[in-house]
Amino acid sequence: MKIIVPNNNIEERKYIIDILIGEFLGLNYKVEIRECSNYEIILDDNKKLIIEDHFFKKFTNKLEYLEEKNIPDKIKLGLNKFTVEENIPIIYGTDKIVIRAPITTDSLIIICGIDIFASAFFMLTRWEEYVNMTRDKHNRFPATASLAYKNNFLDRPIVNEYVEMLWNMLAFLGCKQKRKKKEFKFILTHDIDHAYKYKNIGSCIREIIGDILKRKSLNLAFKNLRKQILTKLGKLKDPFDTYDYLIDISEELGIKSYFFLHSSGSSKFDNNNDKFLRKISQKILSRGHYVGYHPSYNAYNNLDLFLKDKEKIENIVGQKLTFGRQHYLRFEIPTTWRLWEEAKMEWDSTLGYADREGFRCGTCYEYSPFDIINRRRLKLKEKPLIAMESSFVYQLNVTPQYMEKKIQNLIDRTRKYNGEFVFLWHNSSFNTHFWQNFGSVYKAVLLNAMKN
Repeated sequence: MKIIVPNNNIEERKYIIDILIGEFLGLNYKVEIRECSNYEIILDDNKKLIIEDHFFKKFTNKLEYLEEKNIPDKIKLGLNKFTVEENIPIIYGTDKIVIRAPITTDSLIIICGIDIFASAFFMLTRWEEYVNMTRDKHNRFPATASLAYKNNFLDRPIVNEYVEMLWNMLAFLGCKQKRKKKEFKFILTHDIDHAYKYKNIGSCIREIIGDILKRKSLNLAFKNLRKQILTKLGKLKDPFDTYDYLIDISEELGIKSYFFLHSSGSSKFDNNNDKFLRKISQKILSRGHYVGYHPSYNAYNNLDLFLKDKEKIENIVGQKLTFGRQHYLRFEIPTTWRLWEEAKMEWDSTLGYADREGFRCGTCYEYSPFDIINRRRLKLKEKPLIAMESSFVYQLNVTPQYMEKKIQNLIDRTRKYNGEFVFLWHNSSFNTHFWQNFGSVYKAVLLNAMKN
Protein backbone atom coordinates (compact mmCIF):
# COMPACT_ATOMS: atom_id res chain seq x y z
CA MET A 1 0.00 0.00 0.00
CA LYS A 2 1.35 3.41 -0.97
CA ILE A 3 0.04 6.69 0.45
CA ILE A 4 0.62 9.90 -1.48
CA VAL A 5 0.79 12.88 0.89
CA PRO A 6 0.72 16.62 -0.01
CA ASN A 7 4.04 18.37 0.66
CA ASN A 8 3.12 20.78 3.47
CA ASN A 9 2.56 20.14 7.20
CA ILE A 10 4.31 16.84 6.56
CA GLU A 11 5.01 15.91 10.20
CA GLU A 12 1.36 16.39 11.15
CA ARG A 13 0.15 14.38 8.16
CA LYS A 14 2.61 11.53 8.66
CA TYR A 15 1.68 11.31 12.35
CA ILE A 16 -2.06 10.93 11.85
CA ILE A 17 -1.64 8.49 8.96
CA ASP A 18 0.61 6.35 11.14
CA ILE A 19 -1.87 6.40 14.03
CA LEU A 20 -4.96 5.54 11.98
CA ILE A 21 -3.45 3.17 9.43
CA GLY A 22 -0.36 1.88 11.23
CA GLU A 23 -1.24 1.89 14.93
CA PHE A 24 -5.03 1.37 14.86
CA LEU A 25 -5.51 -0.75 11.73
CA GLY A 26 -2.06 -2.35 11.77
CA LEU A 27 -1.57 -2.11 8.00
CA ASN A 28 1.76 -1.89 6.17
CA TYR A 29 2.26 1.14 3.94
CA LYS A 30 4.82 3.49 2.43
CA VAL A 31 4.49 7.29 2.33
CA GLU A 32 5.42 9.30 -0.72
CA ILE A 33 5.49 13.10 -0.50
CA ARG A 34 4.32 14.97 -3.59
CA GLU A 35 3.01 18.32 -4.69
CA CYS A 36 -0.66 17.35 -4.86
CA SER A 37 -4.07 18.45 -3.58
CA ASN A 38 -5.35 15.39 -1.71
CA TYR A 39 -4.30 12.17 0.00
CA GLU A 40 -4.18 9.13 -2.27
CA ILE A 41 -4.07 5.59 -0.91
CA ILE A 42 -3.04 3.25 -3.71
CA LEU A 43 -3.45 -0.48 -3.23
CA ASP A 44 -1.13 -3.05 -4.73
CA ASP A 45 -3.47 -3.59 -7.69
CA ASN A 46 -3.63 0.18 -8.35
CA LYS A 47 -7.13 0.64 -6.98
CA LYS A 48 -7.27 3.99 -5.26
CA LEU A 49 -8.86 5.79 -2.31
CA ILE A 50 -8.71 9.58 -2.49
CA ILE A 51 -9.25 11.44 0.80
CA GLU A 52 -9.89 15.09 0.10
CA ASP A 53 -7.74 17.56 2.04
CA HIS A 54 -10.00 20.25 3.50
CA PHE A 55 -7.66 21.53 6.20
CA PHE A 56 -3.85 21.35 6.06
CA LYS A 57 -3.63 22.54 2.45
CA LYS A 58 -4.78 25.96 3.68
CA PHE A 59 -1.68 26.48 5.83
CA THR A 60 1.71 26.83 4.17
CA ASN A 61 3.68 27.80 7.29
CA LYS A 62 4.48 25.53 10.23
CA LEU A 63 2.00 25.78 13.14
CA GLU A 64 -0.08 28.29 11.17
CA TYR A 65 -3.20 26.20 11.78
CA LEU A 66 -3.00 26.74 15.56
CA GLU A 67 -5.63 29.48 15.85
CA GLU A 68 -9.07 29.31 17.41
CA LYS A 69 -10.69 30.65 14.23
CA ASN A 70 -9.78 27.35 12.54
CA ILE A 71 -12.16 25.40 14.80
CA PRO A 72 -15.60 25.17 13.15
CA ASP A 73 -18.56 26.53 15.12
CA LYS A 74 -20.89 23.86 13.81
CA ILE A 75 -20.09 20.50 12.34
CA LYS A 76 -21.86 18.72 9.50
CA LEU A 77 -23.25 15.19 9.64
CA GLY A 78 -22.79 12.51 7.03
CA LEU A 79 -24.11 9.07 6.15
CA ASN A 80 -22.92 6.72 3.41
CA LYS A 81 -22.47 3.02 2.70
CA PHE A 82 -19.10 2.97 4.50
CA THR A 83 -20.10 4.56 7.84
CA VAL A 84 -20.93 2.36 10.82
CA GLU A 85 -23.08 4.92 12.66
CA GLU A 86 -25.82 7.23 11.47
CA ASN A 87 -24.90 10.88 11.01
CA ILE A 88 -21.13 10.64 11.41
CA PRO A 89 -19.77 14.01 12.66
CA ILE A 90 -17.65 15.73 9.99
CA ILE A 91 -15.24 18.20 11.60
CA TYR A 92 -13.48 19.00 8.34
CA GLY A 93 -14.74 18.17 4.86
CA THR A 94 -18.05 17.27 3.24
CA ASP A 95 -20.32 14.23 3.09
CA LYS A 96 -19.29 13.57 -0.51
CA ILE A 97 -18.65 9.95 -1.50
CA VAL A 98 -18.00 9.08 -5.14
CA ILE A 99 -17.39 5.55 -6.40
CA ARG A 100 -16.09 5.47 -9.93
CA ALA A 101 -17.27 2.24 -11.48
CA PRO A 102 -14.42 0.37 -13.14
CA ILE A 103 -13.94 0.24 -16.87
CA THR A 104 -11.29 -2.37 -16.13
CA THR A 105 -10.85 -4.30 -12.89
CA ASP A 106 -7.90 -2.16 -11.77
CA SER A 107 -9.51 1.27 -12.18
CA LEU A 108 -11.87 1.33 -9.19
CA ILE A 109 -11.61 4.64 -7.29
CA ILE A 110 -13.36 6.00 -4.20
CA ILE A 111 -13.32 9.74 -3.51
CA CYS A 112 -14.07 10.61 0.13
CA GLY A 113 -15.07 14.18 0.99
CA ILE A 114 -14.65 13.72 4.74
CA ASP A 115 -11.14 14.81 5.69
CA ILE A 116 -10.67 11.84 7.99
CA PHE A 117 -7.05 12.69 8.73
CA ALA A 118 -7.53 16.33 9.77
CA SER A 119 -10.68 15.49 11.77
CA ALA A 120 -8.93 12.70 13.68
CA PHE A 121 -5.83 14.88 14.18
CA PHE A 122 -8.05 17.53 15.79
CA MET A 123 -9.43 15.06 18.32
CA LEU A 124 -6.31 13.06 19.16
CA THR A 125 -3.82 15.92 19.55
CA ARG A 126 -6.29 18.12 21.48
CA TRP A 127 -4.93 21.23 19.72
CA GLU A 128 -8.37 22.65 20.36
CA GLU A 129 -7.36 23.05 24.02
CA TYR A 130 -4.16 24.86 23.09
CA VAL A 131 -5.95 27.60 21.14
CA ASN A 132 -9.18 27.84 23.18
CA MET A 133 -8.18 29.42 26.51
CA THR A 134 -11.43 28.71 28.36
CA ARG A 135 -10.53 27.31 31.79
CA ASP A 136 -12.27 26.42 35.04
CA LYS A 137 -11.10 27.40 38.53
CA HIS A 138 -8.47 24.65 38.47
CA ASN A 139 -7.11 25.85 35.11
CA ARG A 140 -8.65 22.87 33.31
CA PHE A 141 -10.23 22.92 29.87
CA PRO A 142 -13.90 22.07 30.53
CA ALA A 143 -15.97 19.65 28.47
CA THR A 144 -18.61 22.34 27.99
CA ALA A 145 -16.12 24.43 25.98
CA SER A 146 -15.29 21.61 23.58
CA LEU A 147 -16.52 21.22 20.02
CA ALA A 148 -17.65 17.68 20.86
CA TYR A 149 -19.90 18.80 23.71
CA LYS A 150 -21.34 21.77 21.80
CA ASN A 151 -22.18 19.52 18.85
CA ASN A 152 -23.46 16.55 20.86
CA PHE A 153 -20.85 13.94 19.98
CA LEU A 154 -18.83 13.77 23.21
CA ASP A 155 -20.39 10.37 23.93
CA ARG A 156 -19.19 8.99 20.57
CA PRO A 157 -15.65 7.73 19.82
CA ILE A 158 -15.67 9.46 16.46
CA VAL A 159 -12.03 8.67 15.66
CA ASN A 160 -12.98 4.99 15.88
CA GLU A 161 -15.88 5.72 13.55
CA TYR A 162 -13.47 7.33 11.09
CA VAL A 163 -11.16 4.30 11.31
CA GLU A 164 -14.03 1.91 10.58
CA MET A 165 -15.12 4.01 7.61
CA LEU A 166 -11.54 4.07 6.34
CA TRP A 167 -11.26 0.30 6.68
CA ASN A 168 -14.62 -0.28 4.97
CA MET A 169 -13.49 1.78 1.98
CA LEU A 170 -10.19 -0.09 1.76
CA ALA A 171 -11.99 -3.42 2.05
CA PHE A 172 -14.42 -2.40 -0.68
CA LEU A 173 -11.43 -1.71 -2.91
CA GLY A 174 -10.13 -5.19 -2.18
CA CYS A 175 -7.36 -4.54 0.33
CA LYS A 176 -5.66 -7.89 0.85
CA GLN A 177 -4.01 -7.04 4.17
CA LYS A 178 -5.58 -8.17 7.43
CA ARG A 179 -6.28 -5.51 10.04
CA LYS A 180 -4.98 -5.68 13.59
CA LYS A 181 -7.23 -7.63 15.96
CA LYS A 182 -8.29 -5.85 19.14
CA GLU A 183 -10.21 -7.04 22.19
CA PHE A 184 -12.42 -5.12 24.59
CA LYS A 185 -10.69 -4.32 27.88
CA PHE A 186 -12.13 -2.88 31.08
CA ILE A 187 -9.43 -0.90 32.89
CA LEU A 188 -10.40 -0.14 36.48
CA THR A 189 -8.57 2.72 38.18
CA HIS A 190 -8.72 4.44 41.56
CA ASP A 191 -7.18 7.83 42.37
CA ILE A 192 -6.27 8.02 46.05
CA ASP A 193 -6.73 11.76 46.57
CA HIS A 194 -7.75 11.32 50.21
CA ALA A 195 -6.26 8.19 51.76
CA TYR A 196 -8.28 8.62 54.96
CA LYS A 197 -11.15 10.90 55.88
CA TYR A 198 -10.27 11.40 59.55
CA LYS A 199 -6.56 12.02 59.13
CA ASN A 200 -6.36 14.71 61.82
CA ILE A 201 -8.47 16.77 64.23
CA GLY A 202 -8.90 19.51 61.64
CA SER A 203 -10.62 17.20 59.15
CA CYS A 204 -12.93 15.97 61.90
CA ILE A 205 -13.93 19.49 62.94
CA ARG A 206 -14.55 20.55 59.33
CA GLU A 207 -17.00 17.69 58.81
CA ILE A 208 -19.01 18.60 61.91
CA ILE A 209 -19.14 22.28 60.94
CA GLY A 210 -20.28 21.27 57.44
CA ASP A 211 -23.07 19.13 58.88
CA ILE A 212 -24.34 22.05 60.94
CA LEU A 213 -23.86 25.01 58.59
CA LYS A 214 -24.00 23.51 55.10
CA ARG A 215 -26.21 20.46 55.51
CA LYS A 216 -28.15 22.04 58.41
CA SER A 217 -28.47 18.80 60.36
CA LEU A 218 -27.60 18.43 64.03
CA ASN A 219 -28.54 14.77 63.87
CA LEU A 220 -26.00 14.18 61.11
CA ALA A 221 -23.38 16.12 63.10
CA PHE A 222 -23.89 13.91 66.16
CA LYS A 223 -23.93 10.79 64.01
CA ASN A 224 -20.61 11.72 62.36
CA LEU A 225 -19.07 12.76 65.69
CA ARG A 226 -19.87 9.29 67.03
CA LYS A 227 -18.37 7.75 63.88
CA GLN A 228 -15.20 9.82 64.30
CA ILE A 229 -14.75 8.72 67.89
CA LEU A 230 -15.30 5.04 67.09
CA THR A 231 -12.86 5.29 64.18
CA LYS A 232 -10.16 6.83 66.37
CA LEU A 233 -10.77 4.08 68.93
CA GLY A 234 -10.32 1.43 66.26
CA LYS A 235 -13.92 0.26 66.49
CA LEU A 236 -14.79 1.35 62.95
CA LYS A 237 -12.92 1.60 59.68
CA ASP A 238 -12.23 5.07 58.35
CA PRO A 239 -14.93 5.87 55.71
CA PHE A 240 -12.28 6.24 53.01
CA ASP A 241 -10.53 3.00 53.92
CA THR A 242 -12.27 1.06 51.17
CA TYR A 243 -9.17 -0.63 49.78
CA ASP A 244 -10.08 -4.17 50.84
CA TYR A 245 -13.57 -3.68 49.44
CA LEU A 246 -12.25 -2.43 46.08
CA ILE A 247 -9.71 -5.23 45.82
CA ASP A 248 -12.22 -7.90 46.88
CA ILE A 249 -14.70 -6.91 44.16
CA SER A 250 -11.94 -6.76 41.55
CA GLU A 251 -10.78 -10.25 42.44
CA GLU A 252 -14.34 -11.62 42.43
CA LEU A 253 -14.64 -10.45 38.83
CA GLY A 254 -11.12 -11.35 37.74
CA ILE A 255 -9.98 -7.72 37.32
CA LYS A 256 -6.66 -6.18 38.26
CA SER A 257 -7.15 -2.68 39.72
CA TYR A 258 -4.84 0.29 39.27
CA PHE A 259 -4.40 2.55 42.31
CA PHE A 260 -2.79 5.93 41.62
CA LEU A 261 -1.04 7.31 44.70
CA HIS A 262 -0.89 11.00 45.47
CA SER A 263 1.71 12.23 47.94
CA SER A 264 1.75 15.27 50.18
CA GLY A 265 2.28 18.50 48.22
CA SER A 266 2.43 22.25 48.58
CA SER A 267 -1.19 23.18 47.79
CA LYS A 268 -4.40 22.86 49.78
CA PHE A 269 -5.49 20.23 47.23
CA ASP A 270 -2.66 17.88 48.24
CA ASN A 271 -4.05 15.97 51.18
CA ASN A 272 -2.23 12.72 51.84
CA ASN A 273 0.13 11.61 54.57
CA ASP A 274 3.07 9.58 53.32
CA LYS A 275 2.98 7.02 56.15
CA PHE A 276 -0.61 6.14 55.20
CA LEU A 277 0.45 5.58 51.60
CA ARG A 278 3.20 3.13 52.54
CA LYS A 279 0.67 0.92 54.33
CA ILE A 280 -1.86 1.18 51.51
CA SER A 281 0.65 0.45 48.73
CA GLN A 282 1.94 -2.62 50.53
CA LYS A 283 -1.60 -3.98 50.75
CA ILE A 284 -2.29 -3.31 47.07
CA LEU A 285 0.94 -4.88 45.82
CA SER A 286 0.75 -7.88 48.15
CA ARG A 287 -2.58 -8.80 46.58
CA GLY A 288 -1.24 -8.56 43.04
CA HIS A 289 -2.74 -5.24 41.95
CA TYR A 290 -0.99 -2.19 40.51
CA VAL A 291 0.29 1.07 41.96
CA GLY A 292 0.69 4.11 39.72
CA TYR A 293 1.74 7.73 40.02
CA HIS A 294 -0.65 10.60 40.79
CA PRO A 295 1.42 13.84 40.70
CA SER A 296 0.65 16.70 43.07
CA TYR A 297 -1.72 19.51 42.13
CA ASN A 298 0.91 21.90 40.75
CA ALA A 299 3.08 19.30 38.97
CA TYR A 300 1.13 19.26 35.68
CA ASN A 301 3.37 21.92 34.07
CA ASN A 302 6.47 21.80 36.29
CA LEU A 303 9.04 19.12 35.44
CA ASP A 304 11.15 19.61 38.59
CA LEU A 305 8.09 19.18 40.81
CA PHE A 306 6.86 16.25 38.72
CA LEU A 307 10.17 14.40 39.15
CA LYS A 308 10.42 15.30 42.86
CA ASP A 309 6.92 13.95 43.54
CA LYS A 310 7.66 10.84 41.51
CA GLU A 311 10.82 10.08 43.47
CA LYS A 312 8.94 10.56 46.75
CA ILE A 313 6.15 8.16 45.78
CA GLU A 314 8.63 5.58 44.43
CA ASN A 315 10.52 5.66 47.75
CA ILE A 316 7.24 5.07 49.58
CA VAL A 317 6.14 2.24 47.30
CA GLY A 318 9.59 0.71 46.89
CA GLN A 319 9.52 0.39 43.11
CA LYS A 320 9.68 2.43 39.90
CA LEU A 321 6.37 3.83 38.66
CA THR A 322 5.76 4.07 34.92
CA PHE A 323 2.07 4.97 34.57
CA GLY A 324 -0.58 7.08 36.24
CA ARG A 325 -2.84 10.11 36.02
CA GLN A 326 -2.64 13.81 36.87
CA HIS A 327 -4.23 14.97 40.15
CA TYR A 328 -7.51 16.85 39.58
CA LEU A 329 -7.10 15.95 35.87
CA ARG A 330 -5.02 19.11 35.47
CA PHE A 331 -3.51 18.99 32.02
CA GLU A 332 -1.84 21.46 29.68
CA ILE A 333 -1.50 20.64 25.98
CA PRO A 334 1.20 19.70 25.02
CA THR A 335 3.28 20.52 28.13
CA THR A 336 1.97 17.76 30.40
CA TRP A 337 2.47 15.04 27.82
CA ARG A 338 6.00 16.35 27.36
CA LEU A 339 6.67 16.06 31.12
CA TRP A 340 5.53 12.45 31.12
CA GLU A 341 7.74 11.73 28.13
CA GLU A 342 10.80 13.37 29.70
CA ALA A 343 10.17 11.42 32.93
CA LYS A 344 10.25 8.21 30.84
CA MET A 345 6.71 7.25 31.79
CA GLU A 346 5.02 4.53 29.73
CA TRP A 347 1.40 5.68 29.81
CA ASP A 348 -0.87 8.41 31.13
CA SER A 349 -4.62 8.23 31.65
CA THR A 350 -5.61 11.83 32.40
CA LEU A 351 -7.45 12.70 29.19
CA GLY A 352 -11.04 12.63 30.36
CA TYR A 353 -13.05 15.66 31.40
CA ALA A 354 -13.67 16.59 35.02
CA ASP A 355 -17.15 17.92 34.31
CA ARG A 356 -18.54 15.35 31.85
CA GLU A 357 -18.04 11.72 30.96
CA GLY A 358 -17.25 10.79 27.37
CA PHE A 359 -14.54 10.56 24.72
CA ARG A 360 -12.37 13.65 25.18
CA CYS A 361 -9.88 12.39 22.58
CA GLY A 362 -12.55 10.90 20.35
CA THR A 363 -11.21 7.38 20.80
CA CYS A 364 -11.37 4.35 23.07
CA TYR A 365 -7.97 3.11 21.89
CA GLU A 366 -4.61 3.66 23.55
CA TYR A 367 -2.50 5.80 21.26
CA SER A 368 0.76 7.74 20.91
CA PRO A 369 0.29 11.50 21.54
CA PHE A 370 1.71 14.24 19.33
CA ASP A 371 3.60 17.27 20.61
CA ILE A 372 1.99 19.97 18.44
CA ILE A 373 4.69 22.56 19.20
CA ASN A 374 7.77 20.40 18.64
CA ARG A 375 5.88 18.56 15.89
CA ARG A 376 6.83 15.06 16.92
CA ARG A 377 5.18 11.83 17.95
CA LEU A 378 5.91 10.79 21.54
CA LYS A 379 6.89 7.36 22.84
CA LEU A 380 4.41 7.85 25.70
CA LYS A 381 0.99 6.23 25.35
CA GLU A 382 -2.30 7.87 26.29
CA LYS A 383 -5.13 5.70 27.63
CA PRO A 384 -8.06 8.14 27.53
CA LEU A 385 -10.22 8.24 30.65
CA ILE A 386 -13.81 7.67 29.54
CA ALA A 387 -15.88 7.81 32.74
CA MET A 388 -15.27 9.09 36.26
CA GLU A 389 -17.86 8.95 38.99
CA SER A 390 -17.26 12.51 40.20
CA SER A 391 -17.95 14.05 36.79
CA PHE A 392 -21.64 13.41 37.51
CA VAL A 393 -21.48 15.78 40.48
CA TYR A 394 -21.37 18.69 38.01
CA GLN A 395 -24.70 17.68 36.48
CA LEU A 396 -28.06 18.62 37.95
CA ASN A 397 -30.59 16.10 39.27
CA VAL A 398 -28.43 13.05 38.60
CA THR A 399 -29.88 9.80 39.93
CA PRO A 400 -28.05 6.49 40.44
CA GLN A 401 -30.19 5.02 37.66
CA TYR A 402 -29.17 7.75 35.20
CA MET A 403 -25.50 7.42 36.15
CA GLU A 404 -25.49 3.64 35.70
CA LYS A 405 -27.31 3.85 32.36
CA LYS A 406 -25.00 6.56 30.99
CA ILE A 407 -21.85 4.65 31.94
CA GLN A 408 -23.27 1.47 30.46
CA ASN A 409 -23.96 3.25 27.16
CA LEU A 410 -20.32 4.35 27.03
CA ILE A 411 -19.17 0.80 27.80
CA ASP A 412 -21.36 -0.54 24.99
CA ARG A 413 -19.86 1.94 22.52
CA THR A 414 -16.35 1.00 23.61
CA ARG A 415 -17.14 -2.70 23.33
CA LYS A 416 -18.44 -2.18 19.78
CA TYR A 417 -14.97 -1.04 18.69
CA ASN A 418 -13.08 -3.55 20.87
CA GLY A 419 -11.55 -0.63 22.75
CA GLU A 420 -10.33 0.03 26.27
CA PHE A 421 -12.88 1.37 28.72
CA VAL A 422 -10.91 3.28 31.35
CA PHE A 423 -13.06 3.80 34.45
CA LEU A 424 -12.21 5.86 37.54
CA TRP A 425 -13.85 5.52 40.93
CA HIS A 426 -12.17 7.13 43.93
CA ASN A 427 -11.69 5.22 47.17
CA SER A 428 -13.44 8.13 48.92
CA SER A 429 -16.66 7.94 46.87
CA PHE A 430 -18.70 5.58 49.02
CA ASN A 431 -19.36 6.53 52.63
CA THR A 432 -20.13 10.24 52.48
CA HIS A 433 -23.33 12.29 52.47
CA PHE A 434 -23.48 12.54 48.67
CA TRP A 435 -22.10 9.15 47.67
CA GLN A 436 -24.08 6.98 50.08
CA ASN A 437 -26.86 6.78 47.50
CA PHE A 438 -24.51 6.06 44.59
CA GLY A 439 -22.27 3.32 46.00
CA SER A 440 -24.39 0.58 44.42
CA VAL A 441 -23.63 1.99 40.97
CA TYR A 442 -19.99 0.96 41.31
CA LYS A 443 -20.58 -2.77 41.55
CA ALA A 444 -23.41 -2.66 38.99
CA VAL A 445 -21.10 -1.05 36.42
CA LEU A 446 -18.40 -3.65 37.02
CA LEU A 447 -20.82 -6.56 36.79
CA ASN A 448 -22.25 -5.27 33.50
CA ALA A 449 -18.82 -4.53 32.07
CA MET A 450 -17.54 -8.04 32.71
CA LYS A 451 -20.48 -9.77 31.05
CA ASN A 452 -19.52 -11.46 27.78
